[in-house]
Amino acid sequence: MYNDVMAVFGFQVDFWTIWGMFAQVLFFFSFVFQWAVSEKQKKSVIPMGFWIIRILATILLIIYVFVRRDLVFLVSSVLQIGIYLRNIMLIKNENKK
Repeated sequence: MYNDVMAVFGFQVDFWTIWGMFAQVLFFFSFVFQWAVSEKQKKSVIPMGFWIIRILATILLIIYVFVRRDLVFLVSSVLQIGIYLRNIMLIKNENKK
């Protein structure tokens, strides 16, 4: 199952390509979610759900990166997840006040 490869526009597409594309779609969805919440509140906001979606997408990408053995993408993904977690901590601290 995981070794099936097909070509789309000259690109090899397998299970892990689809996995990585799903993770990227999840990243895109985080922006759509943020935009929808901002429209509802009639001001620009970054809700907690935005950061949660970003963490889930990053975890999926880290798995993808380990399978594909891409060090550059791994470093950026690990740094991103640190920033996302810090933002969640800041939001939680602000809500406690």
